[in-house]
Amino acid sequence: MTAADWAGFALHLLGLSLLAVGGAMAVAPDLHRYLVVQQGWLDDAQFSASIALAQAAPGPNVLFIALLGWNVGLQSGGLAVAALGLTLALVGILLPSSLLTLALTRWAHRHREDRTVRAFKQGMAPVVVGLLLATAWIVATAQSGPHGLAPLGALAAGVALVVWRTRLHLLWLLGAGALLGGFGIV
Repeated sequence: MTAADWAGFALHLLGLSLLAVGGAMAVAPDLHRYLVVQQGWLDDAQFSASIALAQAAPGPNVLFIALLGWNVGLQSGGLAVAALGLTLALVGILLPSSLLTLALTRWAHRHREDRTVRAFKQGMAPVVVGLLLATAWIVATAQSGPHGLAPLGALAAGVALVVWRTRLHLLWLLGAGALLGGFGIV
């Protein structure tokens, strides 16, 4: 990768940072488009594995972006370049949104009773849900097995029903999902 490629990568993340409403996972579809489809720096398996590994590790969801930056750097030149990719990815995704959040939360707190502030909060909920569903679709299609998306869809619907209708602890559901995945069922 050239210096221009790295600058483009950093600028893309700086822009996405301001769109990461609902968390970093909400920008995964555009990151997939940029890194896999448009630039070809990663393939589908590397992208999905980065998300899966970062989600399995303890810590914030933003770890997957650091791992994507690491993998882009690793593909283009080894460990030193991987560290550069990781650093650019984290600074690019965290800095603009953090500064904007700091400024806007101070403003919104001062104006919390304004009609526009309340309308904005209510209007952002469907946007966040839509972005998270798009992320789930990309990850599911990359991980679909020989039976397609049917087992994953059935599992997701079943888990949603169990969460909605029972008080079963979520760790039991995570363990059941791990067993199903471990045995190759989904």
